[in-house]
Amino acid sequence: MRHFDEIYQQVLDRFRNPSELDKQLPQAKLPQQLMDQTDSYYLSEMSRRIFRAGLKHSMVDAKWPAFETAFYQFNPVRVAMMSDDELDELMGNKAIIRHWNKIKSVRHNAGMVLEIQENAGSVGQWLAEWPEDDTAGLWLTLKKRGAQLGGNSAAYFLRRVGKDTFALTEDVTTALMSQGIVDRPPTSQRDLRVVQEAFNGWKHQSSRPLCQISKILAMTVNY
Repeated sequence: MRHFDEIYQQVLDRFRNPSELDKQLPQAKLPQQLMDQTDSYYLSEMSRRIFRAGLKHSMVDAKWPAFETAFYQFNPVRVAMMSDDELDELMGNKAIIRHWNKIKSVRHNAGMVLEIQENAGSVGQWLAEWPEDDTAGLWLTLKKRGAQLGGNSAAYFLRRVGKDTFALTEDVTTALMSQGIVDRPPTSQRDLRVVQEAFNGWKHQSSRPLCQISKILAMTVNY
């Protein structure tokens, strides 16, 4: 595994100075900032990620005010109580995206949010306390406990709300394979553990958040 300084220098060579590179990098939120957000916000952003999957993001975002209305401003208690008939009625709502499995996922994930509230106080508290050296474990937990959160959806949701995470984009995956971390796109728990260990090592070497390490790694490919 290459030292992160080598990876960083490879990317830095394309910029005039470090500050120009830093402008291209994402920022993770502080724990208190995660805790300051409401659980309605997290359920909304989780659902937005799910509906964005496979669709043009700008189209989904343009419809999101209608989603907020249809799902009671994503109040977890109210959404968790939605009946099958209420969900079925949404299939006739032309203001939203009428995808039955994704519509059902909102109610399921509202139930997950309520379980997290009961055990951790809030989703923000839960995310703030989750150790960054087990980011892949957080993805797996969201996939197992939630609905429609497999693939990269959990990572993209976390990135959107500001929880520090790496993301296995096509470029990141290519970079990981080119450096011999994995020999195929990492999908198994074993491969994800290997990737997590690599990111943990780079984080220790660089003192940078995982989201920035992920972006810098991606920038070594096709740039």
